[in-house]
Amino acid sequence: MIARLLLLGATGDLAGRFLLPALAASLAAGRLPEGFALVGAAEQDWDDARFAGHVAARLQEHAGDVPAAARQALVDAARYRRVDLTTPGTVADAVAASGGSGPLAVYLALPPVLFPAAVRALGAAGLPPGSRIAVEKPFGRDLADARALNALLAQATGDVGDAYRVDHFLGMPAVATLAGLRRPGGVLAGRWSAEHLARVDVVWEETLDAGGRAGFYDRTGAVRDVLQNHLVQVLTVLAMELPATPAEADLHRARLDLLRSVRVPEVTATRRARYTAGGPVPAYVDADGVDPARCTETFAELEFAVDTPRWAGTRFVLRTGKALAADRKRVVLHLRAPAPDAWPPEVRRLAGDRLEVPLDGARHAGAGVAVQAPGERTAYVAVLTDLLSGSSRTAVSAAEAEEAWRFVDPVLRAWAAGEVPLEEYPAGSGGPGPG
Repeated sequence: MIARLLLLGATGDLAGRFLLPALAASLAAGRLPEGFALVGAAEQDWDDARFAGHVAARLQEHAGDVPAAARQALVDAARYRRVDLTTPGTVADAVAASGGSGPLAVYLALPPVLFPAAVRALGAAGLPPGSRIAVEKPFGRDLADARALNALLAQATGDVGDAYRVDHFLGMPAVATLAGLRRPGGVLAGRWSAEHLARVDVVWEETLDAGGRAGFYDRTGAVRDVLQNHLVQVLTVLAMELPATPAEADLHRARLDLLRSVRVPEVTATRRARYTAGGPVPAYVDADGVDPARCTETFAELEFAVDTPRWAGTRFVLRTGKALAADRKRVVLHLRAPAPDAWPPEVRRLAGDRLEVPLDGARHAGAGVAVQAPGERTAYVAVLTDLLSGSSRTAVSAAEAEEAWRFVDPVLRAWAAGEVPLEEYPAGSGGPGPG
């Protein structure tokens, strides 16, 4: 197991909300190797003591579910190096600061625009054999960009290491529940085909607005932030043919086969919108860092068909949005015939012909900050365990990362050309009206 982690972007939101608490929880559970070393790196001119104080403060936010001893152990393990990604030597210094000669895990908790520079700098630093580079989503802005990033990662890791393309939704307990429900013997196994399912909705709707992330979000949008990666990965779990063996290679092959069977959606079967002012939430276009001319969507809905015998005739609808009336994070199964009344706790009966499988139980506070996301936080424990142990169950392969762009790229091009109107909806509402 890799015992050294270099966390690039260690002072940012992703690290503070998810990665540092997940590391502390992993320490508490005995999932990290003895002598584990953490080097945080970012652009701030801090020293070890300043970073240790930052780590302690972020972990204090999770005092209710991470033991004090584990929090303190992570603080004691933490070191800091300032990096400037335009100066590769600073990245090499951070690599060296992790100590030892064994493999190193590097986590890019950075804005996606900085991924190429970071990967080039890591390649120039010369990572030890067995090292891994973890890259967050969105993986590229489009298919061409994803291919270019894959090429950079291959150059940086060469024959001595590999890339870990993170999709933490694959580590969420509820996503694992989906797989269990449809396996032979699962409660939905006999209904898992177009014969029984007319439509499947994968929904990730949030009351949270763009808030303090608006500047980043405006260069990303709802599709790149959530739909093209997270929701597409849920689609693969739902619709893939179950792999022949539990081997990771078979799992990745099954997911890739499913992605290759997804048809490019009809542009008329897509929707995009952005929120206007509603209640205490200002209009998206008035948030700091937003350029209204970009026409960035805060709500997106795409409808897909899957060209396999199992799913001929079933519609798959993926939808995500911000600043909506309720947090709805779920899979909804639209049955062709009424369902029984009684179901296990993982499944809720919404109506006679509709079932719901919840995906997360997040709650949010004000100022655009998520304060509780148990499914996602647990997922990052799985991500870090896989990253350090050499597993790839919570990651996507290079081919999967590219294939997921094949059927989304045409939609984004059509939207950029104005072929689909940009609708509006008041913040705090149920979203844009009927299409």
